[in-house]
Amino acid sequence: MNKLLVSVTASLALLAAAPAMAQQNQQEPAAQQTQGSGYSDPAAAGTQDTNFSDAQLKNFIEAQEGVMEVREEYIQKIEAADSQQKAQELQMEANDKMVSVIEDVGIDIPTYNSIATAYSSEPKVRNRVDALM
Repeated sequence: MNKLLVSVTASLALLAAAPAMAQQNQQEPAAQQTQGSGYSDPAAAGTQDTNFSDAQLKNFIEAQEGVMEVREEYIQKIEAADSQQKAQELQMEANDKMVSVIEDVGIDIPTYNSIATAYSSEPKVRNRVDALM
């Protein structure tokens, strides 16, 4: 469980950082396009609904496993980057892959982020997710 909580927190940090990095990186128009609602986090705004269906929670678990794989793949690359710009590019690449993994499972980013935030802060949601694992 602790590994999932740490991974959820790290994944949220990467996904949440994407819009800020895209905004800073004005030279890449493709990065600007990622600033849309795909990276929004209604849970962080306190507007989340914690009444998730079992299907949503199962999709979250499956997505989280894929996100953890992407995170593991990129963490050393980002840490070993020889410049801040290269690290940001790698982080954006990792974020894009994480988004793809999440969406391929059949869950949207706001729902994924809401469940991840609720998992971190709501024992009821955490217990339900853990029971489904």
